[in-house]
Amino acid sequence: MPRGPRCSTISARAGQLYRIVVEYGGPDPRVALRRQDELSEADADELLRRLGRLDARSATGSWTLRVLAQIEARPGVAARVMAQGLGCEKDWLKPQVRKLKNLGLTVSLPVGYELSPRGRAALQRLRAGSTPLHEIGATSP
Repeated sequence: MPRGPRCSTISARAGQLYRIVVEYGGPDPRVALRRQDELSEADADELLRRLGRLDARSATGSWTLRVLAQIEARPGVAARVMAQGLGCEKDWLKPQVRKLKNLGLTVSLPVGYELSPRGRAALQRLRAGSTPLHEIGATSP
């Protein structure tokens, strides 16, 4: 539709018209974060504390290690199939993976997910730890 008629249709309507401007805010900080394949002790402690908090606050119990391990074992597998392997619903899994992505631990693929270099380093630390994550998160502010 040409620009003129569309504008005349809008201006003929009652009510207020708002203009929204969208600008590029810069690169996604998660991209740089997920590339970090070496974690300092402080970074590892903070990451484990945050994962522990996710586990401690979950109504379904500890999940972060299970989900990271499943993504490691099955990269590029559809979320529906991965959810079946974890014994959960796809609608539960996807927001959990998004939480891990926000920490720079996972990468979304056209189909499924994979661990980022940071995610692989974190999973290695998780497996080496002796204290369950939900206990770490429960004791943190």
